[in-house]
This record gives sequence, C-alpha cells and structure tokens, in this order.
Amino acid sequence: MSLAGAAGPWRWLAGLLYVPLLYGAGWLLALPLPLEPVDRPLIGTGFTLALFLLSLPLWVGRMWRQQAPWTSLGVLGPAPAVLRALLRGLIKALLLLLVLSLALVLGGWARWQGAVAPSDWINALLLMLGVGFAEELVFRGWLWGELTQLLGGSRSAGQRALLAQAVLFSLVHTRFNLAPAGLLALLGGLGLLGLVLGLQRRADGGLLWGAIGLHGGLVGGWFLLQGSLLQLSNQAPAWLVGPGEVAPNPIGGLVGWLGLGALLWVRRRWWAPSSG
Repeated sequence: MSLAGAAGPWRWLAGLLYVPLLYGAGWLLALPLPLEPVDRPLIGTGFTLALFLLSLPLWVGRMWRQQAPWTSLGVLGPAPAVLRALLRGLIKALLLLLVLSLALVLGGWARWQGAVAPSDWINALLLMLGVGFAEELVFRGWLWGELTQLLGGSRSAGQRALLAQAVLFSLVHTRFNLAPAGLLALLGGLGLLGLVLGLQRRADGGLLWGAIGLHGGLVGGWFLLQGSLLQLSNQAPAWLVGPGEVAPNPIGGLVGWLGLGALLWVRRRWWAPSSG
C-alpha cells in the first residue's frame, strides 16, 4: 500500500514512527564503533541527524506531495529574507538574555566577568547553529508540517498542529526529575517558547531562520553567560534564573516567562490561522 495516498491509522503510524525509527537506527550504527561510553550518545545522535537530513526530502516529497521539500520546510528562500529572519531571531535572543543578565547583576546574584576563551566562542557558535538548526528543522519544520498533514492539511489543522508541536517540544525538553514547582515552571516556559518559535516562522513568511536564530541564540548565549561572562552565585533564586540548580534553565524563570509572553503579544497578529 502506498503511504503517499494513505489515510487514517496507517498514515498516523508512519508519521509517529518516522523519527523514533531513525533514532534507533542512529544508535545501532554507533554500537559497533570503539567509543567511550560518554561519547556514544553524541555519535548516535549525529548518525540520527544525518539519516534525518538524508531521508527528509524524500519523506516530504512523498508524504506531503511537495516538489520543493526544503522550501516547504522553510530552509530555502531568498538570501536577503533568510538573513533578515536570522538576524531578527538573534536580536530577540540577545534582548532576552540581556534583561536576564541585568536582573542577575543588579540583584547581586551574579558578577560580570566579561572574559571569554576562544574555545568557548567556538562551542557557543556550534551550539547556536547545531542545536538551533537541528531542533527547529525537527519541531517547527517537519513536526509542525507533519501534524498539519495528519490533521487534514487545512488552516485550522495548522493551528491545532501549532499547539501540539509546542506541547511535544516542551515534553521532550523538560527535566522530569525536578521538584513539582520547577517542573511546572519549565514545562510552561518551554511550551511558550514552542509557540513563540512557531509564530516567528509564520511572521517570517514560512522561513525557519528566524526561529533558528532565536532558539540557537538562546542556547549559545546562555552557554556563554553561564560558563564565561557571568559568575553566578549559588544564592541566585530559581524563580529568576530558572529551575535546575547547578544547570538552571532560564526559560522556566520569571524573565523567561515574561519575555516569551511579550514576544507572543508582539506576534499576536500571526496567531490566527489565516495569518500564515
């Protein structure tokens, strides 16, 4: 049976199993390699990403019936528009991190150091591009589009898929070993981030690069702040710096919630299905 024209449970099953099967295949490819146990998850994830990138154009072309898969996913577009979207996303990430840094320093919970080793700059850039691109391609590229297809392909289906991808994004990234208050704060903050990134793509005319800049900028920027630019106090409150103790996630803190809420307000015109 051709899945390209399938409906109902078979099509849902294909969509639900696509990424998990790739993830399993990536780990199987890493098993025979002479790796240290600490390196195996990274290599397995790398294989998974490679398989995803190789198979995704075929999947989108066949399942979504799109002749320009990378354009449909928001990766390809006019160079000026791509650059503008990326810069807008990076600027938003910078502003959010700046507000957080000022709150921490002015509150006496952090001291500005301002020195960054070249290796830290490289790691931050790799995090920004790697995590930003890979996760946005998965969640705001493939997953959002896949859920829209599964739910019927209409604008209202796209709206339901927008909400669903934000929920799944939050569940995948939340640390479930946190105390209940921290868990709920992080779940909510990550859900808001998933919505903000989705609306960012809508506002950028379907391009993924604004979401990549915002998401990657937050990840790479926080790595620099926490590891080099700021010396965080052990007394920094979780309600501000976010839950996680030694590895806090500011998305679950007050600045994260307020900042993301503000971005949702700014992008409110893109909330309606008719906007994108």
